[in-house]
Amino acid sequence: MRSTPTTQQQEWTEIISPQTSLFDLKLKEVWRYRDLLLMFVKRDFVSNYKQTILGPIWFFLQPLLTTLIFVIVFGRIAKIPTNGVPMMVFYLAGITMWNYFSECLNKTATVFKDNANIFGKVYFPRLVMPLSIVISNLVRFGIQFFLFLVVWGWYLWKGQVHPNIFILLTPVLVMLMAVMGLGAGMIISSLTTKYRDLVFLLTFGVQLMMYATPIIYPLSTIPAKYKIFVQANPVTAIVESFRYGFTGDGAFSWGWLLYSAGFSLVLLVIGTVIFNRVEKKFMDTV
Repeated sequence: MRSTPTTQQQEWTEIISPQTSLFDLKLKEVWRYRDLLLMFVKRDFVSNYKQTILGPIWFFLQPLLTTLIFVIVFGRIAKIPTNGVPMMVFYLAGITMWNYFSECLNKTATVFKDNANIFGKVYFPRLVMPLSIVISNLVRFGIQFFLFLVVWGWYLWKGQVHPNIFILLTPVLVMLMAVMGLGAGMIISSLTTKYRDLVFLLTFGVQLMMYATPIIYPLSTIPAKYKIFVQANPVTAIVESFRYGFTGDGAFSWGWLLYSAGFSLVLLVIGTVIFNRVEKKFMDTV
């Protein structure tokens, strides 16, 4: 007869402990669950436009239609200057970066509430869920960024934009947007397990924050006494640096960019601490 292995001889593939470090990101576990991460990315990507007529074409239509409205309302009617940069390039540059940040923030902020049924049935590293949101939105950003490159390339060929070496910072700027959206989203998601009102406040706050970011106006048009408040917005330096690299016009500053990077990292650390603490008991309150 085959002998049953003793407890000491058994090798466990998964050990779930109630006591973990607040700073433990469980990156090894996340890597082991990479197939699940990719599955969630595919789910997020497909579910957004499932049973729609145009499907992924909306990835192009949304920023394009928004840009055209900005051109008409803010460019033609309000006559807000763009410092000589073609309006299509100016507005589309800001919209492309802002959409990625806002989508990461909004969807990560409701990750506990939206996935409570999954979290209550099976164990997996909870960090997989917000990471899948950031990655799936990165795919969407890539499509919209391609649209921006097409429009930008047209005006580059006509000699109306003047890119510079700082265009190489684009991957860093996108990463900062991802880190900022992930960190802020995890903080808000953890708080919404108890305070549902934050979801409504977030929707309103993100809209206001867009107007506090130089998306529809260049930073140079802000009066000096108000400029410090706009620059205190950590998204401002990222958007301005992106626009400066591709068009040659913008308020680029290493100091303000480092401020945005530091702010993003602090948000990520705080978000990780709160997320790791709440994930252990959020099912009792969600």
